[in-house]
Amino acid sequence: MPLQPVILSGGSGTRLWPLSREAYPKQFLPLTSDHTMLQETVRRLDGLDAEHPRQGIGQIAPIVVCNEAHRFLVAEQLRLMDRRAAEIILEPKGRNTAPALTLAALAATRGGADPVLLVMPADHTIRNEAGFRSAVADAYLIAREGAVVTFGIVPSKAETGYGYIRQGDRYETEGVAGRAYLLNGFVEKPDGETAEGYLASGQYLWNSGIFVLKASVWLGLIERFRADIARAVVAAFDGARDDGDFRRLDVDRFAACPSDSIDYAVMEPLAGDSSAEGPPAVVVPLDVGWSDVGAWSALWEVREQDAAGNVLDGDAFVHDARDNLLIARHRMLAAIGVENLIVVETPDAVLVATKERAQDVKAVTQFLQREQRNEYRHHQRVHRPWGSYESIGQGPRYQVKRLIVKPGESLSLQMHHHRAEHWIVVSGTARVTCDERSFLLTENQSTYIPVGSSHRLENPGTIVLELIEVQSGTYLGEDDIVRFEDRYNRGATEAH
Repeated sequence: MPLQPVILSGGSGTRLWPLSREAYPKQFLPLTSDHTMLQETVRRLDGLDAEHPRQGIGQIAPIVVCNEAHRFLVAEQLRLMDRRAAEIILEPKGRNTAPALTLAALAATRGGADPVLLVMPADHTIRNEAGFRSAVADAYLIAREGAVVTFGIVPSKAETGYGYIRQGDRYETEGVAGRAYLLNGFVEKPDGETAEGYLASGQYLWNSGIFVLKASVWLGLIERFRADIARAVVAAFDGARDDGDFRRLDVDRFAACPSDSIDYAVMEPLAGDSSAEGPPAVVVPLDVGWSDVGAWSALWEVREQDAAGNVLDGDAFVHDARDNLLIARHRMLAAIGVENLIVVETPDAVLVATKERAQDVKAVTQFLQREQRNEYRHHQRVHRPWGSYESIGQGPRYQVKRLIVKPGESLSLQMHHHRAEHWIVVSGTARVTCDERSFLLTENQSTYIPVGSSHRLENPGTIVLELIEVQSGTYLGEDDIVRFEDRYNRGATEAH
């Protein structure tokens, strides 16, 4: 029976603003290594079948469930690892983890298969990956018998920011190397005194949000406890269509699906179910250096620190400073005589906060969202399937952008109602279509695209094309676009 990894990548990651943005959340960032958090999640299972041959684990490529807006980021980050997903399922609208897992289970059972699912968020970090693989091998054996398994993190402190799992009696399964317990209940985030009691008792674990269970078991449980979610997801999945590497759901049917988490929809009622109808709920303790990196203070904890407790990332300098997290992405950052600060610098925003107030970053993101500020959704550099662009200057009636087009890629055939564009090639070769003309431009050559002209920019070469675009007109918003053709099947509201 194969182990089918399922990666849930629907998070928006706003708690790590300004590095993380709505259009480029934390799972796509290299926060704890040279790999992004999504890439770390994919590679975390490498060697599992070789390390635990007696379990008979046959590993297959992951199913990824992600927001439709992030589809090209997922595909590109897998490509950079020379990996492919078994399926990339696109959610047109976030509906939390219970519908997402139901989608993955439906995909996994097509053709009559019934694998054991390993369900992992895309944005967690684990230091001891060999220990994690060993725990997965144990959970696989338990789940193969029909149980629902979750991992409980052995707490290292009285944490008030996590929910907790209460473990019950020992659960025995032949071949399991570590310990497993019946899941005796979930409790919400406690206050400080309650958390101290949980830690002292030794009976409580942090809720990791990682699960192992057979696909058919999940489908039976979601139908039992939340039949409304099951019906809506099945309808959206049955109405889905393939789009290259992606599976697109029926938008209206999925929009009608209620939003709920795996814990609330299934795990909590299952743990409290005294009948013998359902499968047992089991928790496997996990002590492997886990973190959900849910705040800047958590990132400071998991990153390597200097002798004074500082974490320095980028061109950062400290003098007589202790226990700070300094991240510089655009310019030199210096800190003198300060303690317990978070300072994160990007080209378009700077965050300064104490570590104790790290959770309050949401106040910034709520303000930016309310004011419809671009700093909430995008970085200065915006990624597209063909490459990227960034604004390098703007004023009344003009904007200057730097475009990077990857070899062999192409922007859509499009036109604008309110702006003209001048294109100047910095390096590489551009193929330009403007109305009925098609021609090549090379380094230091330029062209003019009038208002209302249909146009396309392509890179026919083998090296990256770098181009400066000067826009001028009465309105320069990214929604001033009429798209005629697009190899990436993007909608009219997606820029460039």
